Amino acid sequence: MAGSAGGAPAGIGRTGRLVTSAALILVLSFVAMTATPQTDVKILATGLAAGILVDATIVRCLLVPALVALFGRYNWWLPRWMATILRVEPSPLPVYAADSPGRHRRTVPVGAAAS
Repeated sequence: MAGSAGGAPAGIGRTGRLVTSAALILVLSFVAMTATPQTDVKILATGLAAGILVDATIVRCLLVPALVALFGRYNWWLPRWMATILRVEPSPLPVYAADSPGRHRRTVPVGAAAS
């Protein structure tokens, strides 16, 4: 499996147990905080536990892989304005000729005309 579409399931397969375990530990620690007598702490702990559950299940297991597969090669593009802020080179986005898969692939910066 190559590319973004194949990398998303492979990444989740390798890191899924770690993310789930970390989320479970955090949720259980926040649920334990709900045993305190202060109402403010109970509300805060319940909100944090619910947020972590949503993040670990919906965001990391469903939304992120779907967006990675949808965006494809644009996942790895660093815009010029952001590269300037980070003081690094902007990432060139590879442009592939769709009609000639066997030809040499060359890298062209985004916005430049591909010949």
